[in-house]
Amino acid sequence: MNETFQKKLEELDKLNLPKNDYAVTGSGPLAIRNLRAADDIDVVVRRDLWELLIKKYPPYDEHHVRVGNVDIWGDFFHLTHRMDEIIDNSELIEGYRFVTLEDTLSWKKFLNREKDQKDIALIKTHLQKESVTAS
Repeated sequence: MNETFQKKLEELDKLNLPKNDYAVTGSGPLAIRNLRAADDIDVVVRRDLWELLIKKYPPYDEHHVRVGNVDIWGDFFHLTHRMDEIIDNSELIEGYRFVTLEDTLSWKKFLNREKDQKDIALIKTHLQKESVTAS
């Protein structure tokens, strides 16, 4: 893991969120695998944790709270109904929970912004390489 991303994760640590109630999403699952850099840290949280956080930190819109460089998502758009499952199935890497690349791919396909299209290609390539390596 590169030093810049490590510092971002240390900022996340300072929030003292319960480790089993959130997972790093956005570019984080790519950054932890050194597929690309992350400008910030995005996390998805369980509903109960979201309710606690919006009392402590005012949301900047109905879906997000920002604390420093950490964006906390109270929903996950088309995947919100699976939020607990996504967090439960997240991958523990270097002591942090990361949304799987498969769920990250689904989310980025849904958003389909220009930056997401680049990430989609990176994720597909990485998953193909993993598939070849595993067989």
